[in-house]
Amino acid sequence: MEKVKATEAAIELIEKLKAKYGPVLFHQSGGCCDGSSPMCYPRDDFMIGDSDVCLGEIGDTPFYMNKKQYEYWKHTQLIIDVVPGRGGMFSLEGPEGVRFLTRSKVFPS
Repeated sequence: MEKVKATEAAIELIEKLKAKYGPVLFHQSGGCCDGSSPMCYPRDDFMIGDSDVCLGEIGDTPFYMNKKQYEYWKHTQLIIDVVPGRGGMFSLEGPEGVRFLTRSKVFPS
């Protein structure tokens, strides 16, 4: 089972953002300034470090999470969706009037 996947609405938004900004990436926020939300950045504007884990790709876009946070989420599948409203102020979808949202499903034992 994939560790991260996206709804059709999320894939459509990712494609729109890539057309506008070029290659992007996701990093699951740990709950600081913008809450616990998937943040979308231009790929060259976000530094991935040794403390980040790549969970997979959605819409040909890598999705990362901090290793320590991953320890809490490793038994779940993340499902990235889109809902109306403002997202994190640093995430690219902000001006679109929608935001990415992480839903989760526990992996079967």
